[in-house]
Amino acid sequence: MSVELLTLLFFGSLLVFVLLGTPLAFVLGGISVVFLYFEMGSIGFYLLASKMWESMSNPTLMAIPLFVYMAILLEKSGVANDLYDMMHIWWGGLRGGLAIGTVLICVIFAAMSGISGAAVVTMGTIALPKMLERGYDKKMALGAINAGGGWGILIPPSILMVLYSLLTEVSVGRLFAAGIGPGLTLFVLVSIYILVRCFLQPEMGPALPKEERGSWGAKFRALKSVLLPIGIVVIVLGSIFGGFATPTEAAAIGVFGALVATAANKRLKWSVLHEAAIATLRLTALVMWILFAAHAFSTAYTALGAQSLISNLMTFIPGGKWGALAFMLLVLFLFGMVLDPVGIMLITLPVFLPVVRDAGFDPIWFGILFIIMMEVGYMTPPFGFNLFYLKGVAPPDVTMKDIYASVIPYVLVTLLGVLLIILFPGIALYLPSVFFN
Repeated sequence: MSVELLTLLFFGSLLVFVLLGTPLAFVLGGISVVFLYFEMGSIGFYLLASKMWESMSNPTLMAIPLFVYMAILLEKSGVANDLYDMMHIWWGGLRGGLAIGTVLICVIFAAMSGISGAAVVTMGTIALPKMLERGYDKKMALGAINAGGGWGILIPPSILMVLYSLLTEVSVGRLFAAGIGPGLTLFVLVSIYILVRCFLQPEMGPALPKEERGSWGAKFRALKSVLLPIGIVVIVLGSIFGGFATPTEAAAIGVFGALVATAANKRLKWSVLHEAAIATLRLTALVMWILFAAHAFSTAYTALGAQSLISNLMTFIPGGKWGALAFMLLVLFLFGMVLDPVGIMLITLPVFLPVVRDAGFDPIWFGILFIIMMEVGYMTPPFGFNLFYLKGVAPPDVTMKDIYASVIPYVLVTLLGVLLIILFPGIALYLPSVFFN
C-alpha cells in the first residue's frame, strides 16, 4: 500500500475517533498500535516497549508531578490575595492600572506554577469582580486575565515545556531560559496595549479616585507580599540557571517553597495537602497515558514512512523554509481552536520537528514559538480552556459572548509578539546562551 494511502487512512481514522469523542490518548495509542502491527508485525511492539521504558527512566519526568503539586499548593496558599492587594495600591491610580497590575500578577503566578489555568481561575475570582466594580470595561478586564493566564505555560517553570523536552529530546533547562524573554516581551506588549487603549478611551479602565489610592507608606508596606513569591521564583529558576540543581531537583525545592508559603498564610492543613496530592495524582496519570500515546504515535508514524512524505510536501509550500514555518504556525493556530495543547503536541511534533531541523531552525527557538501558539490556543474560541475557566468563576452577568469577544485584541497582540520573536530570535535565545555555554 502506498505511503499516501496509508497516511490518509491513518489520519482519517484519527479524525473519526476524535469526532466520536474518544479520549485522545486512547485514540492515538490504539490506532498507532494497530497500524504498527500491520506495518512491522510483532517486532513493532518490542520497539514501542523499548521507547516507553527509555522514557520512563528519564529523571526529568519526575519534575512533572512536583511542579503540578507546587502549582496546586500555591493556588490554595492565599498568595494571590496578597499580591492583588499590593497591585491595587501601586497601580490603581493609573488608567488601566488594575488591568496591568492583574497581568503582572499573572506573570508572577506563571513563574511560580507552570500551568495555565491556575492564574486564570485565581485572578478571575479575585481581580475580575474588583475591576468590574471600579467601572472597567468587561472586555478589557476579561481579556487581560485571559491573556496573562496563558503565560503559565511560557514563563518557566512550565509543564508543557517539560513535555516538549521529553518528546523532542532538547534541554528543558534551555527551554526554561528561552521562555523568560518572550514572556516579558508579551507582558510589555499587553501593558502598552492597555495603556494606549485606556488613554484614548478613559472609560475602558478608569483610575481610582485619589482618596482610594494608598500612601507611599502603605505602598512600601504592601511590597512585603511579593517577597515570598519572588523567593520561590528565585530558588526554583536560580538553582537551574546557576547550575546548582537539575529541573527535577529544582521542582522539589519549589514544592518546599510552596509548603512554606502555605504555612505562612496559615493554610497548611492536612485536607489541603490531601486534596493537592489527589489532584496531582490524577494529572500525572493523565500525562503518563499521553506519553505512552506519544511514543506509539511517533513509532507508527515513522514506520509508515509518512514523515518523508510530509517533508516532501513542505518543499512545495511557497516561501521556502519561512513559508514552511508560516504554514506550521497557521496549523497550530487552527488546531488550537479545537484541540487541547497536549493533543496538538502529540499530533504535530512528529511531523514538524524533522522539517524544523532540515530547515536549520533552532529547536529551542521553534519550541518557544510552539508554546506561544499553544498559549493562543488556550484563549481562542470555540474550545480554548481559559475561556471556560474564566466563565466558571466570572459573575453571572458575564456571558460567553463577552468572553469570546474580549480575546480578539489580545490574540492580535500575542501574534505580534510571535512576529517579533521570529524577526529577533535573540529574544528567546539570548538567555540560554548566557546560562548554558
